[in-house]
Amino acid sequence: MKAVTPPPPSELTVVHVPVSDARVEPLLRELGDEYSVRYGKDAHAELACYPDEEFTAPLGGLLLLLLEHGEPVAGGAFRRYDETTAELKRIWTHSAHRRRGLARRVVSELEREAGARGYRRIYLTTGPRQPEARGLYLATGYTPLFDTAADPETIGPLPFEKRLPAQPPSGTHTRKAATA
Repeated sequence: MKAVTPPPPSELTVVHVPVSDARVEPLLRELGDEYSVRYGKDAHAELACYPDEEFTAPLGGLLLLLLEHGEPVAGGAFRRYDETTAELKRIWTHSAHRRRGLARRVVSELEREAGARGYRRIYLTTGPRQPEARGLYLATGYTPLFDTAADPETIGPLPFEKRLPAQPPSGTHTRKAATA
């Protein structure tokens, strides 16, 4: 499949949203469907195992969407894993918009936001039947916390981590993402 050139950054809008926002529904539906196909069970329940509040600022989390012409094309979230670590969850690219580099943009935005909120490390896991996700995390500088030569099916969830760079002192950070 031929990769499509990503749209210019100006055509993509980053919005921070609650899980209850109607624009999040395609993300949750497609993730649940995709996991169910890959793992042979209803995976929608796995998406529900974390309370929505964990993806809000008061509890140390965030859910964001990338919008193109007002429509969600990609998204992702993080939640507090511990005092210095954010855990990435729900990384998604709409099925009609894959192979455009959007997942990289989501991961980058989540890393930036986590760093701005004081996190110094990112942790995440991906399933053994998600080679695209494994490739994404390896390509974006994540350290695998598993034997990469082993059969992923023998490992279970594949854990990764990444150290975040120190952020400028509070008040000097000038870039602000659009919010909804």
